[in-house]
Amino acid sequence: MKIRVQSIHFDADSRLLQFIQEKVDKLLQFYDHIIGGEVFLKIDKSSDNKNKIVQIKIQLPGNDILAKEQCKTFEEATDLCMETLSRQIKRHKEKERGV
Repeated sequence: MKIRVQSIHFDADSRLLQFIQEKVDKLLQFYDHIIGGEVFLKIDKSSDNKNKIVQIKIQLPGNDILAKEQCKTFEEATDLCMETLSRQIKRHKEKERGV
């Protein structure tokens, strides 16, 4: 699946980008008709140690789904976003089938 990753005010390393791509690709096992996605990585200026923000937007036929998490690491935030997105995709499929 084609995703676009934007790291805001910093440069993300290739390991992080590969990790995100692998995680987002796993969404295809829940739903085949995913059009694409966007990932925004941001570091919050707060003094809190949970200052890494990941926002993932997935484009589906008819609408988009969105997940946003703030954690200590980008990997942890990405994992939480994937859980949220997988639930949203399953719900979207159920609505599509009329269950």
